[in-house]
Amino acid sequence: MQPVTLAERLSHIEKAKKQLGTTIPWIADSMTNELKNALGDRNNSEIVVTPDSIMTVARDWSDPAALRIDLEKLVGKADTLTQVSELDLKVVDDVSDHPDIPTRIVPRLDRPDDSEALLVKATGEGPHYLKLRTEAEKSVSRGSGGTLHLSFQMDPIHEVHWNNLAPPMKFTIDAPEGVTIDPPSGEAAKVTAAESDLDPREFLAQITGGSADAPLTVTVDYFACDDAGKWCKPVTQIFEITLEVDRNAGRVQPPGGRSQRGKMKGGPGGGRGMPDPDQILSRFDTNNDGSLTKDEATGPMERRFDQVDVDDDGILTGRELKAFFENR
Repeated sequence: MQPVTLAERLSHIEKAKKQLGTTIPWIADSMTNELKNALGDRNNSEIVVTPDSIMTVARDWSDPAALRIDLEKLVGKADTLTQVSELDLKVVDDVSDHPDIPTRIVPRLDRPDDSEALLVKATGEGPHYLKLRTEAEKSVSRGSGGTLHLSFQMDPIHEVHWNNLAPPMKFTIDAPEGVTIDPPSGEAAKVTAAESDLDPREFLAQITGGSADAPLTVTVDYFACDDAGKWCKPVTQIFEITLEVDRNAGRVQPPGGRSQRGKMKGGPGGGRGMPDPDQILSRFDTNNDGSLTKDEATGPMERRFDQVDVDDDGILTGRELKAFFENR
């Protein structure tokens, strides 16, 4: 869940600390992600900073084995390696104060195969119990239209759930002139399996036309109840969807997790999945043209560029990336 306010972001950190059992300090970026942007704008980057504030290592993608080597160069090699089991971390499996709300009772929708997350802004003062994640075919952000995947999700930070005894959630999409949305509105199916739940409410819509200069406005009406059972009330929230890739939204996960999409090596239960060409393109393709040039590639991808570029045209396509990793 992407936080909307700094208070939400700090709450996410507190729950993550409990869930991981860590006692080390955490750093929260600003809501405009200034530090992340300044350090390369990658979603899983790895930075090593010395006690005198010198940045000695900057990687676009976290690599634990390389990190150990980097630290050994700075502080020396450890005589023994501490195992996680020796740390006695106070891990909390379920960090909710009210963990009895059911999940996995509402069927999930399949996203379009070629998807990326779009920029979504929650408007109004809040509290923003509901979050909207919007994923779309890559053709959408390029102005050619395509399929939108709308996922309305209750943020567990607020410990609020859907009230299935009340009328189902409804939404409407207002599009700027020249843009068509089909359907322009929707209503969630009535859930009878439980009086309450935390599952997403998902919808698919087709968009024709549009640009990043003219956002879509989504108005949502739903009934929410707090997990402690103290109140239930109708809520209206408004979101703006910009037809532009959200670089801070993380990658789009395939249904069931990454392992179903990638080829597994090493047999059942072991090995690593084949790198996903779409994820690599999304990470390095800074101009969003669906391919990579050598100027866009950094780190290991830059070093492998000539190996992957089998036709020597100076451009890497998804097909070339897939063929390269399948043959390794």
